[in-house]
Formats: sequence, structure tokens, C-alpha cells
Amino acid sequence: MSDYKEHYSVLNKEVIDYFKNTNCSSNLFCDLTFGAGGHTFAIANSIENSNVISFDQDLDAFKNGLQNIENKNLSKRVNLINSNFSNIKSEIEKRYPSFEGFRGIVADLGVSSHHFDDGQRGFSFRFEANLDMRMSQNLNELTAEKIVNEWSLEELTEIFYDYGEEKFSKRIAERICELRTRQDIKTTKDLEDIIFHCYPKKMRHGNIHPATRVFQALRIAVNDELGVLKSVIPDALDLLAKGGRLCIISFHSLEDRIAKRQFRAADSSNFKILTKRPIIPSEVELSENNRSRSAKLRVIERI
Repeated sequence: MSDYKEHYSVLNKEVIDYFKNTNCSSNLFCDLTFGAGGHTFAIANSIENSNVISFDQDLDAFKNGLQNIENKNLSKRVNLINSNFSNIKSEIEKRYPSFEGFRGIVADLGVSSHHFDDGQRGFSFRFEANLDMRMSQNLNELTAEKIVNEWSLEELTEIFYDYGEEKFSKRIAERICELRTRQDIKTTKDLEDIIFHCYPKKMRHGNIHPATRVFQALRIAVNDELGVLKSVIPDALDLLAKGGRLCIISFHSLEDRIAKRQFRAADSSNFKILTKRPIIPSEVELSENNRSRSAKLRVIERI
């Protein structure tokens, strides 16, 4: 198991403020994306008599989380479930037959710093590693290596453009398809080198590395991140108690667009959007954690 480092939870104060300032009678909360536990522990420590049900499909996060929960003497108030948050409804129905609704649900859709800093998982081109990118280590699941070596030119072009907003999508996909006829593309560095040389020379050393968008696209495809988000928002809304609030923290336009549209589609007689515009990190937070720069928070309440 890889150790999780201390994690800066984005927009933590804002989420806690929304959860505190509600008329909801429930003291039950849900953290859909436990990670290193930042939001979970903030809720448990900031809101009196709160109980938190948290989810994480990553086995490293789960094992590390159980230990941290015990070390913080929160075992009676925090229950961590090793499952994808898309299973929230079935897990709640199975484990809590007298469940009456959440006061607050938070989903921080950012990839944990741990995944980028753990070179073995293949999320980052900073390290030489197999092209994996699975959040869950189930050996039967799709990997980035399988996508890169088996998906068609059209499929690769589409995900690079749609999920990564990569302007050189077709050029990169064509080069991948050409090179993989000679030998499989297996490592992060192999793929990074291909992408880097698909960019014009004058664009290879900008603020954003040329491989960033394609790696993002592959991660989203491997973990079906957008599909999972689309399915979980309606389920989360159904599980809110009256006065309960759902907070979605997104990090790119595709996620934010899904949250925005599904919030707007919620029945206006049952739900009220509390953020007409998404909340972004303060200057103080940005100075403390540059990875917060693209975060956006949207909040909706059951009325």
C-alpha cells in the first residue's frame, strides 16, 4: 500500500459553511470522494454531532483512511466504504435500512495529489510507469494502455478532443496508430514522447505540457468519470433530507457543465440552486495550493 500524504482539500471552508448554515434536522453527511479524508475530517471536526459516510474505490485510500479514522478516534462517527460513489444508493439501502436523508453531500472531483505523486499508477508523465490510470485496482478493468493500443483512430481522436479539448487530437491519434503497428505503447514516457513531438516546436515549452490534455482524456475514459458523474447526481439529490445540500467541486469544464445542467434540470419545486455562479478559490487558498486554480463549487438544496 502506498502512503497517502497530507492533502489540501479544495474549497473546504466554503463547503463547511454551506453544511453548517442549513435548517436541515439531519446530522448525517456523505463524502463521495474520501481521498486523504480532508472533507470528511473537516465535517466531523467542525459540525457538532455529525456522522459521515464516505466512499473511495481506491484500495490505497481505503486502507489509509481506515487507519487515519482510527488514529483520530472517529471510528464511531465516520464510516468509510470501499466502493465507487456511483453505488451510493445501493450501498445506503443495503447498510442503513432506517436511513432518512443526508444533511450534506460533497463530491470533490479532482484527482488526489496522491495519484499524481505515486509514479507507479501511471497518472503522471513525470514518472516512468505502465499506462494504467485506474482509480480502482480491479485487474479486469480498462487501462490506458488498452485504450492507446486497441482503440480505433476515430475513438482516440474523439476522446482526446472531447475529454481533453486537445487541438492536435487527430495528429496525436494518427501517430499513436502508426507507431503501435511496430510495438505496443506501454509506458507513460513512451506516450509523452509521442505527444510532445506531435506539437509544433514553438508550442512544446509553454505553461502547459503538451501531454497534459491527452493524459487527462485517457484518465477520464479509463474511469468513465463523466458517465459516473451523470448517474450519481440524481441519486445524490434523491438521498438529501429536506434542507439538505449537495456540493459538487469540479476541475474542468466538462464536469462543471454536467453539474450545472443537472442542477438546472432538478425539479424547481423540490430544489433550489444556491450558487448562481460557481464559487472559486480565494486568493489565500490559491497562494497556499496552486492546484486549486481551476476548481469550481456548485451547491443545490432540497426545499
